[in-house]
Amino acid sequence: MLKTLLGQSAEARAEAYLAARGLAPVARNWRCRFGEIDLVMQHGATLVFVEVRLRRNADYGGAAASVTPAKQKKLLAAARLYLAGLKTMPACRFDVVTLAGEGVTDWIQNAFDDVG
Repeated sequence: MLKTLLGQSAEARAEAYLAARGLAPVARNWRCRFGEIDLVMQHGATLVFVEVRLRRNADYGGAAASVTPAKQKKLLAAARLYLAGLKTMPACRFDVVTLAGEGVTDWIQNAFDDVG
């Protein structure tokens, strides 16, 4: 329960951070059989799939390193399914927002590409 509350708080803070930088929220916690996309945001003409990572410390490479190739594969599959429900295919990218404590520590735009 606490982990869920921390995750929801982190996602809300990441969404507010991105909104303050010109991105518009489209969806939060979009779920499908492949997993969950934390945030879907609109940045101009680009649809942005955002993975939010909260870490208390930098052990094991920190928050950004926790978006492993396996996690990327799941996010890509979920994004493909999300996009399949749209009438037109927008430009897309995958961002990662990392948080530590109470604030955003990094916003990694184009954190990874659709390599599949």
